Amino acid sequence: MGFFSRLKEGLKKTKDALVTKLSSVFHGGDIDEDFYEELEFCLISADMGHEATETILEKLKDRVREKHVIKQDDAKILLKEILIELLGECERPDFSYPLIITVVGVNGVGKTTTIGKLAHFFKRQGKSVTLVAGDTFRAAASDQLTEWAKRCDVKIVRHNEGADPSAVVYDGIASAKSKRTDVVIVDTAGRLHTKVNLLEELGKIFRIEEREFSEAMNISLIVLDSTIGQNSISQIEAFKDKTKVDGIVLTKLDGTSKGGVVFPIIMDTHLPIYFVGLGEKMEDLEVFDSKEFVDGIL
Repeated sequence: MGFFSRLKEGLKKTKDALVTKLSSVFHGGDIDEDFYEELEFCLISADMGHEATETILEKLKDRVREKHVIKQDDAKILLKEILIELLGECERPDFSYPLIITVVGVNGVGKTTTIGKLAHFFKRQGKSVTLVAGDTFRAAASDQLTEWAKRCDVKIVRHNEGADPSAVVYDGIASAKSKRTDVVIVDTAGRLHTKVNLLEELGKIFRIEEREFSEAMNISLIVLDSTIGQNSISQIEAFKDKTKVDGIVLTKLDGTSKGGVVFPIIMDTHLPIYFVGLGEKMEDLEVFDSKEFVDGIL
C-alpha cells in the first residue's frame, strides 16, 4: 500500500468526522454569515482550535472577496488551497547524510516505537542506521530499543542501566563514524519540562553531538501523541523553552477523529512536522506531506 493510501486510511476517523460536518456546511447554496458560522463550528470540532480557525476563516473571506466567489462549493476549493498553504509555510528541510536524529518527548507518547519505525524507514531508503540507547534512566528502556534494533536489523550502542547518557552518545557517534553510518538515532529519557536535571542532560547530549559529529546534519524531533489534541502544543512549548527542538513526529494519527490539530501545532509552534504515525506496523510511519494530508481529510 502506497503512502497516500495509508494516509487516507489512517486519517479515516478525522475525514469521516469532518466530511459529515462539512456536508451540512457546503450544501450548494450561496455564501452567507450562517455559512461562516457553521464552518467555524466544524473546524473547531476537528480540533483546529479557535486561533487557527479564525486565521483560516479570515483568509477564506479575503479570498472569497478577491475572487468574487458566491457559491459554497467554490469556497470549498478555496478552503482546501488555504489549508495546504498554511501547512506548507513550515516545510521540513531535506535530509542530508550523515544524519543525527535525537528523539525527545514525555513518557507514553510512543517514543521507543517511533525510533524503531524511523530505523525501518531509513533502512527502506537504503541507509545504514545505528540506534543509541541514551535512555539509561528508565528500567528496560535499552532492552526495548534492542528488540527494535533486532527487528529492523540495525546496530545498537548501549550501556548498563544508570550509565551516563552522554557517554553512551559519545560511544554511539564514535561507532557510527568508524563504520561510516548514514543515520544515527539517539533515544533520550522521557521527561517533563519540570525535570531540570534531565533537561540539562539533554543539553549535554546536544553539545557532544555537535562537537563529535559536526559534519552531520543534526536535528532534534519531539514525539507527540495526536490523541491528546491541543495539549500537545503545551508539551512542545515547554521543551522549546528549555532545549533544542527542530521538528515534530506526530503519532497515533489513525486513532483520533481530531487530526485537525495538525494546523494549530504548525501555526502556533512554527515547527515542521517531519513524520506521522498511521498505525502499529513498522512501515506505518511516513514523511509528512501537506497536500496529501489535506487531501486525506477533505
